[in-house]
Amino acid sequence: MADGSGLETYANHANSATNGAQTPAASGAAPDGSVTGRTLTFVGVALVAAGLVYALVRATLARPPADPTTERIQQLIDEANRLLKQLDEKKPE
Repeated sequence: MADGSGLETYANHANSATNGAQTPAASGAAPDGSVTGRTLTFVGVALVAAGLVYALVRATLARPPADPTTERIQQLIDEANRLLKQLDEKKPE
């Protein structure tokens, strides 16, 4: 009966059960690895999404403006290193 009543499908499942050939759908079991595969896919997609969100948040967060005091201290350190290098070059051996 192919009139869409579903009797044909039921008959096909009954015939396969009596023949001893059970499909995974007829036996109620999922195919091997399908649950594991879906779980791993879900976890993988979740990890990629989390990584993208993390990168986006890190990139868009406003960084504090440069501190003029820190810049001045670095300039003084560089100048002191330069002067020490000059003294070492002028030092008699």
